Amino acid sequence: MSANTTGEGAGTDAEDAYVPAFSEAPFGAILGGLAAILSSIGTAWIGALMLLIIADVVGRNFLDAPITGVSEIAARSVVAIVFLQVAAAILQRRLTRADFVLRRLEGASPRALAIFETVFALCGAVIFALVLWASYPKLVDAWRTAEFFGVQGVFTIPTWPFRLITVVGSALAALAALYVANDEIRKARRAP
Repeated sequence: MSANTTGEGAGTDAEDAYVPAFSEAPFGAILGGLAAILSSIGTAWIGALMLLIIADVVGRNFLDAPITGVSEIAARSVVAIVFLQVAAAILQRRLTRADFVLRRLEGASPRALAIFETVFALCGAVIFALVLWASYPKLVDAWRTAEFFGVQGVFTIPTWPFRLITVVGSALAALAALYVANDEIRKARRAP
């Protein structure tokens, strides 16, 4: 992964520059661009979900008119938002982990840190590939059978769009993890 470390764009951390120039890394640029788009959709979804929940609370408490299906939409949305944003989190190296350990390791041996990050990224790639492998048949089945969730006659929504987000998000996350692993391998080779 190539990052802007030349000082251009003051205030931009190298970690935040996770979309390399297309001329430097075409695959990384496409992957980073797709991850950024999906992450933006997830962020907008969070805002829309907040507005829906607020409208439901106001409608329920002040107008005695709750919005049907909010709890079902919210439950499915949380998972969808995670899968929309996980690839960008991987590329930005912002997954939850013990940074204090990584900082100490980096101080002791940059090569050891790069090897550790490579193993971490490869484990992530395997996990997201397994999620993809387990989720794809469920997507096909949900599409074929017109599966829905909710209460028939009251509120229903098809499950296939949510399953599609899981499949696409896990595929992109696995590719992002492999991309990060490749970048960390290059760092390990260059490290003293």
